Amino acid sequence: MDGQPGGNGGGGAAGDCDAVARAFVEYYYNTFDASRGALAALYGQTSMLSFEGHAVAGAEEIGRKLAQLPFDQCRHSICTVDCQPSPAFPGSILVFVSGNLQLAGEEHQLRFSQMFQLVPNEQGSFFVQNDIFRLNYG
Repeated sequence: MDGQPGGNGGGGAAGDCDAVARAFVEYYYNTFDASRGALAALYGQTSMLSFEGHAVAGAEEIGRKLAQLPFDQCRHSICTVDCQPSPAFPGSILVFVSGNLQLAGEEHQLRFSQMFQLVPNEQGSFFVQNDIFRLNYG
């Protein structure tokens, strides 16, 4: 991955934050590109997604929204990954991603930004509480 560290100084909890964020980003976008229907499992019943200004809530609705996007194949290339611990939920992490999206059959890549709030779950892992996606024009 070609991302830049989240300016967290490395080591300790900040280093853990960075490692979790990078592992999540790699998994999320690889899964999105290969089998985006499987992404619903990363969300919970209280999760929210805002995709280009269209908001949906709950894992089932989010999975449906992602499955119904108007393209079949795509490939993400990640440019930056930044993260911060978030005091909103103990142990949660904010992750901000910028990158490029190549749609099948399209000549030019689209630039995008995406923000995730990862919240610890009872199994000792994380789920996506909040997800905001925007294409960057201009």
